[in-house]
Amino acid sequence: MLRRTLMLAAAAIALALGPAPAFAQNALVNGIDANFPPFAFVGPDGKATGFDIEALEWIAAKAGFTVEHRPMEWDSIVQSLKDKKINVIASGLSITPARAEQIAFTKPYWVIAQVVVVKNDSTLSLDDILTGGQTIGVQKGTSEASAMEATNGKDGRNYTLMQYDSYELAVVDVLNGRIESAVMNDAPAAKAASEQDVKIVGEAGIPNEEFGYGVNKEDPELLAQLNEGLTALMADPFWQTLKDKYRPGEVH
Repeated sequence: MLRRTLMLAAAAIALALGPAPAFAQNALVNGIDANFPPFAFVGPDGKATGFDIEALEWIAAKAGFTVEHRPMEWDSIVQSLKDKKINVIASGLSITPARAEQIAFTKPYWVIAQVVVVKNDSTLSLDDILTGGQTIGVQKGTSEASAMEATNGKDGRNYTLMQYDSYELAVVDVLNGRIESAVMNDAPAAKAASEQDVKIVGEAGIPNEEFGYGVNKEDPELLAQLNEGLTALMADPFWQTLKDKYRPGEVH
């Protein structure tokens, strides 16, 4: 009886305290996309690297934190933050109204344009692609896919959208001629253009996105620390060093 009473008491205390935090004191757990260069990706050595990785590590070092970068399924990463399995997302996370209802965002630190990719030997103009009834590939579930759907048929825009599980698959179909073009963030577009027989012909005529770090709404202290860190980083020469090293959105 005594053992059962103690077990019930321990359970009651655990419920009152809520879920255990996913990180130790002075240690951050950063949920990342393992394949979103140049912002965050896992290199051949198995280690996380990229623009956001180095930026967060700089901020954490100044604030006296260590960082663990934990690759996760992107579709569930916001929920993982809400469930306190991680305590920050610094991995090319777009600030959207839907996400802002669930999590808190730091100040924006980068603007991403939505661009159109075609084969290098394509003679199609941007106007041909957006108004000429062409087939355009997009990654399903992305903000650019939603925006392209919403603007189709307006202001002379006329195209057919083909949805893909990833931007890489859309580029494959551009290369094999199944579709004429694909729309995506300028960062993955630049990566594709640097490695494959494709080029960026211009912007897609839909709103740009801002990237910010995601934080649990119940952690305003961390949010303030990250905002202070971003402000300091963007005023420090290391910010230019990161831009020169990773050249986000540029073909290299």
